[in-house]
Amino acid sequence: MVKANQTGDLVMQWSPYGGKMSQIPESETPFPHRAGYKFKIQYWYYVRGTLVELQKLYDFMAPYVSQSPREAFLNYRDLDVGTNGNGKDPNVFGAKYFNGNFERLRKVKTEFDPGNFFRNEQSIPPLSA
Repeated sequence: MVKANQTGDLVMQWSPYGGKMSQIPESETPFPHRAGYKFKIQYWYYVRGTLVELQKLYDFMAPYVSQSPREAFLNYRDLDVGTNGNGKDPNVFGAKYFNGNFERLRKVKTEFDPGNFFRNEQSIPPLSA
């Protein structure tokens, strides 16, 4: 763990990509971020005060991470890319997490959880939502 400052602790986890993982087509699994990426980076910030230091880290890392579009890994939820349940189009954050797999996953969600029982701020909504 890296000590960020007096207000919190900061941790960065770098997971290497490449090799066999980059050879698996995006459409073969829900997780599309495979080819062309060297690392997946996760930030944890244990807050005891302000989020200023985390924003400084985001700003510093911006030139080195995906941009157009900014992308994210679902299990590393990033509420900055959008949320559902607030009247916003789920395709905005859905595309960032799932790329071209989002519509296919919405069909699966609709079939197996049409009432949207299993949900969170960025879960895949059924097509009826």
